[in-house]
Amino acid sequence: MAPVATSEESGNGVIGSVAELKKAQANKPLEDTRLVNPFYSPSAGNENDDDYQYAKYKPHFPVVNWEPLAEIEVTDRGHFADSSKTALFSAAQKVKHLTPAIGTELVGIDLRQLTNEQKDELALLVAERGVVFFRDQELNIHEQLDIARHFGPLHKHATTPVPREPGLEEVHVVYNDAARRPDASAFSKIELWHSDVTYEIQPPSTTSLKVITGPEYGGDTLWSSGYALYSSLSPGMQAYLESLTALHSAVAQAEGSRAAGLHVRREPIETVHPVVRVHPVTGWKSVYVNPGFTRRILGVPKPESDSILNFLFHQVAENVDFQVRFHWEPNSIAFWDNRIVTHTATFDFWPQTRHALRATPHGEKPESVEDYESRTGKVAKDRQIEIWKQQGIEIPQSKKGLSRARGYND
Repeated sequence: MAPVATSEESGNGVIGSVAELKKAQANKPLEDTRLVNPFYSPSAGNENDDDYQYAKYKPHFPVVNWEPLAEIEVTDRGHFADSSKTALFSAAQKVKHLTPAIGTELVGIDLRQLTNEQKDELALLVAERGVVFFRDQELNIHEQLDIARHFGPLHKHATTPVPREPGLEEVHVVYNDAARRPDASAFSKIELWHSDVTYEIQPPSTTSLKVITGPEYGGDTLWSSGYALYSSLSPGMQAYLESLTALHSAVAQAEGSRAAGLHVRREPIETVHPVVRVHPVTGWKSVYVNPGFTRRILGVPKPESDSILNFLFHQVAENVDFQVRFHWEPNSIAFWDNRIVTHTATFDFWPQTRHALRATPHGEKPESVEDYESRTGKVAKDRQIEIWKQQGIEIPQSKKGLSRARGYND
């Protein structure tokens, strides 16, 4: 969604803090530090209002000013769930796991009828599977917000549109139609992968998106598992990444909005988070960087930072073993855990209309492996190893030396 990295340096090429990064930016000409990406310049969607059923949910950009976000206490609802998820699963006609690593679809559940017990179990399922899908859901945006509030206090976005209908400032509008043709010169596909607003001090947790208008085909969303990415790495790389922190920035998003003549409702911030975070409920480790908002790894030379991030970003975008792809239909809704997955959409549906509404609860501050283990007294886990243990599978041992390629059939 934004340029992969900025070009700041300090002394020996190592930047160890946000303050040093800002100082480096201040010493450069404006044209060298401006991060403007046309992807951050959304359409106002003013066309074809007269006969559109959901015109009241089309993009609106209120000119208001919000205070910086303060830290808030959040307790993940998955902590209160029955690990068997009996209440949730018994209400479904079918439970379909879509890939080994990520993605589950629940069939036959009406989200309007969920009890608090079932909502807690949904939070746990999303924490384990990354993203959970439902189709044919008639719940309206107010009911969607009620479910989201069960998971945590709702985030209000500083730049992206809200619905025209008053009182819905906690809703994020996703909207594209024939008036806005994607410009391939504005961004590369890898830059579109992101986890939502990771620059916040407390980025989102169990997030939901409901499509209310969509093309017959195209406009899919893909999610990639941070659990699976972590599990795929060598023990040495895992340990190295666990020692690192990275800078996440809202600057490009704010500048893109201003370049489009739009008001920024809250000033952009930059925040440092661990490169590997631990989910507070599952205790599993997940890689936590994304092309959209992660700018650089702190405390290492810039070439090293660039190389590590480039490797991780390409794994997110290109390793299909980590991914699930979902084709939306009107009234489909997805719940995903922004702490452990990244996502992107396909822009292959122009000139058709794609319109969706997102509700985004805050999570806790991202916690490193060291901090999690110090706070809880528990050992953070590798998801894949834990799954193998549950299945009674002997855990493969890492081999030293050269490996011979093995045959693969498809």
